[in-house]
Order: sequence, then structure tokens, then C-alpha cells
Amino acid sequence: MKHSSDITIIGGGINGLLTAKELMQAGRQVTVLDKSRTGQESSWAGGGILLPLYPWRQAQAITDLVKVSLAKYPLLSRELYEATGIDPEWYDCGLLICKNPDFAQALDWCVKNDIAYQSADERFFSALHTAPEHPLWLPEIAQARNPRLLKSLKAFLMTAGVRFLENRDITKIAIQHDRVASITTTEDAIDTDQLVIATGAWTGELLAKHFPERQQAVDIQPVKGEMLLFEARPDTLSHMILDGDQYLIPRRDGRILAGSTVEQTGFVKETSAQAKNRLYQFATQLFPALLDYPVIAHWAGLRPGTAEGVPYIGRHPQVDNLYINAGHFRNGLVMGPASATLLADLMLKRTPPLDPTPYQINR
Repeated sequence: MKHSSDITIIGGGINGLLTAKELMQAGRQVTVLDKSRTGQESSWAGGGILLPLYPWRQAQAITDLVKVSLAKYPLLSRELYEATGIDPEWYDCGLLICKNPDFAQALDWCVKNDIAYQSADERFFSALHTAPEHPLWLPEIAQARNPRLLKSLKAFLMTAGVRFLENRDITKIAIQHDRVASITTTEDAIDTDQLVIATGAWTGELLAKHFPERQQAVDIQPVKGEMLLFEARPDTLSHMILDGDQYLIPRRDGRILAGSTVEQTGFVKETSAQAKNRLYQFATQLFPALLDYPVIAHWAGLRPGTAEGVPYIGRHPQVDNLYINAGHFRNGLVMGPASATLLADLMLKRTPPLDPTPYQINR
């Protein structure tokens, strides 16, 4: 089938969909193209904590995107819920960080970025089995239930006229005079004025296949993460907990996520018994109440890993109408709204609120 589009976005994860929303609301005709069903990869598989793990240990470029996104999420969630009836479950339940050996650095980061904080006293640990070290309570940190956020966002975009082409394999991307002219799939031919690649861990692979003579230093590697889900009651745990490099996330219906692993397995994302056992031991030892509840799901996803976790957001230096929004590692949700706004600003020649230099393709 023949299509035409002002802007085609390859990749229907959180960053592709939020970018589509920004561009659609600026009056552009947008097509979202995905190799499977929309929102079924890393964006679906993550936990949804709307804060990087130990953000004071991250690059400033990450903090800059996070600050903008945190301010956008309450309105975004409300807008999607009111328009679609699907609740993304933005939930400001707070985050307890059990161990902070760099406590002074943590407090400095919170102060500089207007993040509410308190020292966590013994009341937080009555049901936990851990050795707290300068524990920190961040009462306003929220989560989003990422599968429902993606479902709500897709429904919003479809109602607004964004075209979705799912389960499509790209066979050719035609370039004329250093510009993308069209995309051919097994079922479609799409003429497009601009192309956005938002394909997460698969971005480098796609660029190498379709732009072999115009490759830039886009270093995105797949990093597998596995998660467990416990069928707990709504009153079991009231807030998120980060202990070391792993965490517990209570959903509003009582279910509790335990995550996650960090594994270098290439593009293999099968779950393993070893990871399941490791996550189960972490969760039940930290919070013994979980021994009373069954594990009802175990899954894996592939994060798009980059150096320091800083994403690529901007125009390809050798293809005039090709843009990239990918490489958010573990923080696709929390950096997503700001990343989408920044890319839309660059594409539409608007003045961006953030310096785009740290995210450029040939950095």
C-alpha cells in the first residue's frame, strides 16, 4: 500500500510515541512504523520509576532531561486519562533509598534540583531486612505503570489521526541527494519529508543496514534486564524501595515488581532460572512479607545502553532529514517527555529549552 507522511517515526516505544505526540500537536501528519506491536519492547518491560537510580551519580545531561520531564508528567498523565479513559497510573508514592554512602552528594543534588527529601528513620525499616546506610526518603518521586502509559498514549495518538503501521519489516530506505525519500516495507511504500529513528537497542543495527555509507558514532548496545511480579494485596507496600542496585515497585492494585538484572547477552532476551532465583531472593529477603505471595510473571527486556546512559537526540550529520531519538538506557520513561520536546524543537526549528549539544549524534 502507498502512503505519504510529513514525518515517519520508526519505533513505537515511549520515545517514538511521545515524539509523535509533539509533532502531531504541532500540526504535522505523522506515521509510526514498528517491527512488532507498538510499545512491546524496553518501554513495556521496565519498572516505571520516574527517577534515575542514584541520579547524583549520573551525567548532567541526564539530570537536565529528567527535570523537564518530571514537570511534564502529571499534566501528561491527566491529559491521556481524560482523552482515552485509560489511566497511565502516574502515582507519587515516594521512593526510599536504603543505602547512600555518598549522602552529601545526594543531598546537594536534591537541593540543586528542587527534589523534596528527608532522612529516613527507623519507622521505614520495621518490615524490611537490610542494613541502611544514610537512608533517604524522597516523598514526591512518582512512578508510571508503563504498559498502561503506552496503551493510553497509543489510543490518544490514534484518535488524533496518527497512522500506525505495525508488524512491518523494512526492506529499503531510499536516499536521494542526502535526504531520505521513502521507506519500503514488506507491505507498504511510504514517501516522507522527515524520518525519525527511535528504535532503542536496535538503532545501531538499523543504521548499519540502511545507511552503511553514512554511519556515525552511534554506539547503542542491548543490555538485558529481567523482572518479577508478585501478586500482593494493595496494602502490602506503600512506596518504592531502592536497595543497592535493585528495587521494589508497588502498583496501585497491590502487585509488586522486583527488578532488575543487568546482563550483556546481545539481542537474546530469554529469561533465565538463575536471574529469577536471584531476584526472588533479593525481594523476599529485603521484604519478607513477599514470601506470602506468588510470583505471577517473569520477563526480560533489552535496554538501549550508551556511554554514561546519555541518549542521542538530534539530526544525523550526513542525512539532512534524518533524526534520532534513542539510547536512553534505563531511563526512557523518565527522560521521554523532555527528549521528545527537544527533538521536535530541533525538527521544527524552534528554540529548544535545553542545550542540544550533549545529545548530538557525532558527539
